[in-house]
Amino acid sequence: MAGQGSEGVIVDALPYYDQGYDEPGIKEAALALVEEETRRYRPTKNYLDYLPPPNYNAFETEIMKNELERIQARLPMDMLSMKRYELPQPPAGKMTDITAWTECVDNSQAQLEHQALRIANLELMTDFGINAWKLYNNLLVHMVEAAQKQLVEVRKRIQDINWKRKSEQTAAGTKLKLLEESWVGLVSKNYEIERAIADLEKDVFELHQKNKTKVRSS
Repeated sequence: MAGQGSEGVIVDALPYYDQGYDEPGIKEAALALVEEETRRYRPTKNYLDYLPPPNYNAFETEIMKNELERIQARLPMDMLSMKRYELPQPPAGKMTDITAWTECVDNSQAQLEHQALRIANLELMTDFGINAWKLYNNLLVHMVEAAQKQLVEVRKRIQDINWKRKSEQTAAGTKLKLLEESWVGLVSKNYEIERAIADLEKDVFELHQKNKTKVRSS
């Protein structure tokens, strides 16, 4: 049950103590109240107007935008260019040009250095990659354990809150029951007193009438 107070809606239900929720018609009445509230709540404007418009492209890079446009246009993906790994010789017209051959040699040296760097990276990964992955996995395990611990604490807090609500509602329900029994007893006593007063008034009225009759007869 709920009543409208001076500061808003006052909920006076005690779901942990109240009985009769499974009685016929109770569920239908509750659903009818919910439906009535739904009909009365018809927002006429967007209640999110105060927020700025969402920017769905905030995290898109230029490469991502181009790739999404390609997918939307159903175009094939560009093949991986291997030109940077090629070692071409000078064109036919520059076979005797020392500068052209110098550029080819510089390109080959850059390619060799790149391959040497890749080999060094592979060797480093072989030596230290396993330990790095072990540390990463241990970090993930600690994160999972921390999340599970937090979940247990949250569930315990929820259980404690529900237990506290149940205890408070049970105590309030018992107190309300005692007050109701006291009220019923007082009402019954008041009714008995009113009935006794009515009987006394009737007796007094009859005695008064008898006295009047005796006075007249004398």
